[in-house]
Amino acid sequence: MSVSHGRSKRKKTGGVYKPLRHKRLFELGSEMIEIRPGEKKVKVVKGMGGTLKLRAIRVKEANVFIPSQKKFQKSEIVQVKENPANPHFVRRNTITKGAVIETKLGLARVTNRPGQEGSVNAVLLEK
Repeated sequence: MSVSHGRSKRKKTGGVYKPLRHKRLFELGSEMIEIRPGEKKVKVVKGMGGTLKLRAIRVKEANVFIPSQKKFQKSEIVQVKENPANPHFVRRNTITKGAVIETKLGLARVTNRPGQEGSVNAVLLEK
């Protein structure tokens, strides 16, 4: 079953709207994909205008920005240490924007949305 962002069949009062048209492709939504550390696995989703969107399912490496050196370096993701979005995401090792991940370089905060872009970008947290 797909997720639709179209209008509901019912009004606030509980009444029913007049017959609705059929669902359109642009109203299509999707469930959240929980991105976890592991061997890289990406799902390709068709977008509007012939666009292809990469959705990460598993990621092995993160593009970590090192502020002191002002450069990026690829680093392997070990695990999720903290996630302000949901405390249960830490238990399930789910990576979202704002999550603090442990990498081979040290702790880093995720700055992008891996479910929308297909990769993980992060900034190294220096002591």
